[in-house]
Amino acid sequence: MFKFLADSGVGAGRHLLLWFSLLLLAPAWAADEAGESPYFALDGADPALDRLPLKSTRVDVRVLGVIADVRVIQQYRNEGTRALEARYVFPGSTRAAVYGMTVRLGERELRAQIREKQQAQVEYQQAKSAGKTAALLEQQRENVFQMNVANILPGDVVDVELRYTELLLPSDGVYRFVFPTVVGPRYNGAPGSESNQAEPWISTPYLAQGAAAGDSFALKVELQSPVPLTAIHSPSHAIEVQQSAPNQAQVALGAAAAPANNRDFVLDYRLSSAQFESGVLLSRGAEENFFLALIAPPATVNSAMLVPREYIFVVDISGSMHGFPLDTAKRLLQRLIGRLRPADSFNVLLFSGSSRMLAAESQPATAANIQQALSMLDTQMGSGGTELLPALRQALSVPADAERARSFIVITDGFVAVEREAFALVRNNLDKANLFAFGIGSSVNRQLIEGLARAGQGEPFVVLDAESADAQAERFRQMIDAPLLANPQVRFSGLEVYDVEPMLLPDLFAQRPLVVFGKWRGEARGSVQVEGRSAAGVYRREVAIRPEQAQADNQALAYLWARHKVASLTDQETLEGDYAHSQAILDLGLKYSLLTPYTSFIAVDQQVRNADPAAATSVNQPVPLPQGVSNQAIGAVVPSTPEPSAWAMLLIAALGLGWLLRRRTAQAQA
Repeated sequence: MFKFLADSGVGAGRHLLLWFSLLLLAPAWAADEAGESPYFALDGADPALDRLPLKSTRVDVRVLGVIADVRVIQQYRNEGTRALEARYVFPGSTRAAVYGMTVRLGERELRAQIREKQQAQVEYQQAKSAGKTAALLEQQRENVFQMNVANILPGDVVDVELRYTELLLPSDGVYRFVFPTVVGPRYNGAPGSESNQAEPWISTPYLAQGAAAGDSFALKVELQSPVPLTAIHSPSHAIEVQQSAPNQAQVALGAAAAPANNRDFVLDYRLSSAQFESGVLLSRGAEENFFLALIAPPATVNSAMLVPREYIFVVDISGSMHGFPLDTAKRLLQRLIGRLRPADSFNVLLFSGSSRMLAAESQPATAANIQQALSMLDTQMGSGGTELLPALRQALSVPADAERARSFIVITDGFVAVEREAFALVRNNLDKANLFAFGIGSSVNRQLIEGLARAGQGEPFVVLDAESADAQAERFRQMIDAPLLANPQVRFSGLEVYDVEPMLLPDLFAQRPLVVFGKWRGEARGSVQVEGRSAAGVYRREVAIRPEQAQADNQALAYLWARHKVASLTDQETLEGDYAHSQAILDLGLKYSLLTPYTSFIAVDQQVRNADPAAATSVNQPVPLPQGVSNQAIGAVVPSTPEPSAWAMLLIAALGLGWLLRRRTAQAQA
């Protein structure tokens, strides 16, 4: 192996450099072994092949009251000279009920059908092999979708329209609409580890940091409310607002030099009324009637006697957090830890591929201990993998103090592929504490952040930038000091209801209304009653139901109920660790024409258009890295930056190679 050391000094130097280069490239080999990992997109050498078939995305949003209806049009165009199949992975809202897909090919319009997922894949492959243009939409995660469009011929323009609806609820009086534009790279784990997920969608190509995508992005929002709208703004994008009436406004993306499709689009607005009004929405259908009850929460009351608390902070310092996300996480943690009371205790666990904890047991929140924790975090730069599951297990194993109320706070961008396993781990340890999740960055994995908080009966937070860290830290402090409503109960008087979701309501921690979905039969009358314990004592609220509230064929309520029911069953599957509810989820998807983990949309043009389908080439549409995310999020088993121990080994190797080079040169000169 070391025979080259007998060569000339120059030759030895070259061989040594080659050997050192191979050491540096070792992580890249690990990526090949891992199989399915994100990677950087390379320019194609074949000029006949269009490697960027997605040319534009247009989003039209209409918000009526608390319900948003969204239409997304993705245009694919083949500007090459060979037929191709386009594959595109893109994000969606975690609350979206995707209920329709239409494909337009020239003058022809193809309305997609909902199918069982495996059946849809078979139909798509058959159409593809037959030379027919076809489109397949699949859900990979609650907030990640994959579009495949087969047999796009040279010169073809294919428009794929998606329709979904979602519920918008206020938090601290602010309504927020979020449209995610890019899926962040998912850490896929070391080969053979529990974090390694063999899912093809994860192997998405990404453009290098700062490189803009070739497709255009346009978005418009129409807001309509029963009361005047105020404080319309976007913390993420430049926007243009035209308010045609006090209760109507049109919002569009403003002109900006920076690309708009590398981060979540976020739109905030308030209503002129000082408080959220409780109410019930009713829909009367041909076969089923649906309702949506929104109950205003009690006002925040600062408790005079606060129970001492223990906080365990679990902080992601992996490669995808390098730069802006980790800097923001540091600022957030400074605000969270820096405001602890002397009676509180805390601990900090920093994790990437390995982990480091402040102490074996939680420490008193003294000035010295707080400074030690902040100093430990301040030295981190962001590197290595994102081994979330071992970190959660280690945090959960910290000995608890029975005299203190315990909370776990997870801070991460969520770029992992182990959502299901993480939810199950948290749910199975609910007796130990509640959990709050902070998502950091411009394109957070909201499924993980919201799912962790839901499983831990806490609240999710999303910190878009360093400036919003202060506000989110203060919001967390206020809600943790005095939970707004404990053990809430909902009762219906005079209205016959069934299939009510959720069956059990968790404690309410945030300034947002209680939400209850369900079905009803008979006459629209009676009332909804809510009762629970607040910091000020027993809380009761009653909302009347009137016959005139029932609207005919308000299909959005059916979609929203079914979507919530699917999410509830999926959570139950995660808790039980099997697929006992897969048939029920499948039936809901087929009955209500909804995209689910077990259903997909398929559209097929019956005209054979490609005479030689076997010659068509598949193209994975590359996507931009999320704003603020560095190249270190991509590479050999995401992210590519070695762990500190690996850096130490490389440094030792480099010193050894340098010594051998000097020795060989001295021998040659002698």
